[in-house]
Amino acid sequence: MQLLEKQEKCPSFLPKTLQALWYDKKGDWHKAHNIVQDAGDVDSAWIHAYLHRKEGDLNNARYWYNRSGKPEFTAQLNQEWEQIVTNLLYTTSF
Repeated sequence: MQLLEKQEKCPSFLPKTLQALWYDKKGDWHKAHNIVQDAGDVDSAWIHAYLHRKEGDLNNARYWYNRSGKPEFTAQLNQEWEQIVTNLLYTTSF
């Protein structure tokens, strides 16, 4: 994960879900949100939920957690980011 965080430019080979998390880590919430907002897959919904939780919009976050099939995360945001990235790295083929 640290390798991804140290990249100065978003690696184009990454799936859109990981690109969204890369942009979020770099502080570009809006770019991350734009990437996942129209996607229909459950991983994007999970990231969408995380982003709205980070934004402080818990009702919207709960809607997206429900769409993702994931329980609402209640620990620290950085822990959720790491959990999502870890899950995606283990389940996504590049």
